[in-house]
Amino acid sequence: MIVPKAFLKQNRKKRLEQGHPWVFPSEIEKIEGNPQGGDIVHIVNHVGHFLAQGFYNPLSQLILRVVSYSEDDVDESLFYSKIEQAWKRRQWLVPEATSCRVVHGEADFLPGLIIDKYEDVLVVQILSLGIEMRRQWIYQALIKLFNPLGIFERSDVSVRRLEGLEERMGFVDQPFETKVTVRENGLSILVDVAEGQKTGYFFDQRENRAALKPLMTGWGAGRGIKVDSNGLPIDPKGKAIKNPFWDGAEVLDCFSHTGSFMLHACQYGAKKVTCLDISEKAIEMAKSNALLNGFLHRTEFIAANAFDFLREQVKDKKTWDVVILDPPAFAKNRQAIEGALRGYKEINLQGMKLVRNGGILVTASCSYHLSAARFLTMLQEAAADAHKVLRLIEFRRAGADHPVLLGSEETDYLKFAMYEVFNR
Repeated sequence: MIVPKAFLKQNRKKRLEQGHPWVFPSEIEKIEGNPQGGDIVHIVNHVGHFLAQGFYNPLSQLILRVVSYSEDDVDESLFYSKIEQAWKRRQWLVPEATSCRVVHGEADFLPGLIIDKYEDVLVVQILSLGIEMRRQWIYQALIKLFNPLGIFERSDVSVRRLEGLEERMGFVDQPFETKVTVRENGLSILVDVAEGQKTGYFFDQRENRAALKPLMTGWGAGRGIKVDSNGLPIDPKGKAIKNPFWDGAEVLDCFSHTGSFMLHACQYGAKKVTCLDISEKAIEMAKSNALLNGFLHRTEFIAANAFDFLREQVKDKKTWDVVILDPPAFAKNRQAIEGALRGYKEINLQGMKLVRNGGILVTASCSYHLSAARFLTMLQEAAADAHKVLRLIEFRRAGADHPVLLGSEETDYLKFAMYEVFNR
């Protein structure tokens, strides 16, 4: 069988050769062979030298998505091999994780495919026409590799429409209980794979949540607490303190979703965590997770709009030792960047004002359209307006189960920073 060819323009920017997995219509000189949507096409340079194979979709701005840099057949065995390799990579890099992202789309050379493992349950999200047409290959591979309790599809995302696809969600085969308890960093976390955001949970912050550990204790002295000769804590009035978490941080966790940062903060010794999310359902799930891990007595839960809540707390002169800001992606596309920056700046500015002098701001952005450089510039501008000075503790990205391709900035989407905050 003759495989269709897409010839790329001679004077284009050599993005594909530098590792980028997408080809745009403007980069193509001509297409030979009359491919249909979802077909495999050989991508060649202007003189016909083979570069890669890709899924073709004339309805999409991502007209070609690279699936292989070899001329070998793209068949069911290749899909099995790619998923197996992706899983082996996770077992190698995060061997303790029984729940994690197994396939991360383009970064695992399966463009438009997300597979998340929640203990014995798998969740699949299909975002490209090429994958859609081969979905049975994927399900067969997953059954062979994992023998899961069940598979749930979460292709209920609007970006599918850019590929000419309808949204879809539901059980792939037999129904099962969609609320699953996963293990992460020694915690038990209840996740709803059918109702939760994205595929139910955000594995990309696993290592970042663990990075909270050294920040959650060491706050007692700042409250005037001293330790007597018997090693017992005494408050400024000389009264013995019975709270075992007297040295822990008081934490405000905004956009808490199911409470993953709250759980880690409590596990690492926080004195009190205030959990904030606009979703009543998310708050109920967070509360269940606090109860599940024995942290309910150190937590409080507020269902409110974060922007309004932060402003109100500033007005009331409330403060915390640690403020965590982990918002959803404000920038869904490049056109939304300026508006997103205003949103990010506003929550960070108000969040900084709520941090006690010498306290900590933990802040993140998962908008890949917002570069790390612009994210840092936004934080600097927010700090100037809030009359604060920030000192970096650590800047991090997504976890090891969310690989980044050097030639593709889209795969390097998560920015996560921890700063000390000082008045000026």
